[in-house]
Amino acid sequence: MILLLGKIYLEKFSLVHQSQIHARRTSPLMPSISAIIITRNEVHNIADCLAGLTWCNEVVILDSGSEDGTAQFASKLGARVSTVVDWPGFGPQKNRALDLASGEWVFSIDADERVSSALAEEIQAAVRNDNAPDAFSLPRLSSYCGQSMRHGGWYPDRVVRLFRKGKGRFSDDIVHESVLVQGTVGRLHQDLLHISYRSLDDVLEKMNRYSSAGAEKLASRGRRASLGTALGKSCWAFFRTYVLRRGFLDGRLGFVLACSIAHETWYRYLKLWLAQRQVGK
Repeated sequence: MILLLGKIYLEKFSLVHQSQIHARRTSPLMPSISAIIITRNEVHNIADCLAGLTWCNEVVILDSGSEDGTAQFASKLGARVSTVVDWPGFGPQKNRALDLASGEWVFSIDADERVSSALAEEIQAAVRNDNAPDAFSLPRLSSYCGQSMRHGGWYPDRVVRLFRKGKGRFSDDIVHESVLVQGTVGRLHQDLLHISYRSLDDVLEKMNRYSSAGAEKLASRGRRASLGTALGKSCWAFFRTYVLRRGFLDGRLGFVLACSIAHETWYRYLKLWLAQRQVGK
């Protein structure tokens, strides 16, 4: 199956297109760019992600023990793949991937994100500028169950993803990590597309994982919770998303999104509270 998917993917590119990619990569006017990705069981995502990264000099993937053939498939598609079996959290794992990159610039992307040709051109133009800042933030447009969400605090959702090697490191957060930049940060304007939740099953699965990681993160910071805290935080999350951040403008799925954010918040603080009770026994 992996070989078949790889063959189908590779046949999408003509010889002319491949020569253009090679010309961009070897241009003396273009600083080298490394894309870094951390993965685990992303075989359904990785081909489309890599399809938007042909302008990079290298794609570095750090896989944490995928069981669906992600590492092998990505390697056949031209990525440089390394594997580690332990999981220290998103921030530390991305720093591991960063240490493997050799480019002058680093572009961090998740497997469920996509780079359009317009964003690729904007990135290349930005790093070609001799007076470029040390990092760039870019807007991220996320989809929820098939719909792009432009309200509820989900857009423009600016994230720093492009930075000079040596000028940026990821925070040590186990979830919701960020790039810490030593220097100036500019702004790009083309959207990074985020295929975040494909279905309700995907929502529920990620809700469980993220709420557990979020509870662990809160505990590591000395935060405490009660049943009232969990209820109050979840109600506030819904009101902020749906009303204050105008999630209602995204229609029916805007309401569903606000509910799922409230539920994830509820479980995050509930898990923290239950963990505290367990320790206190």
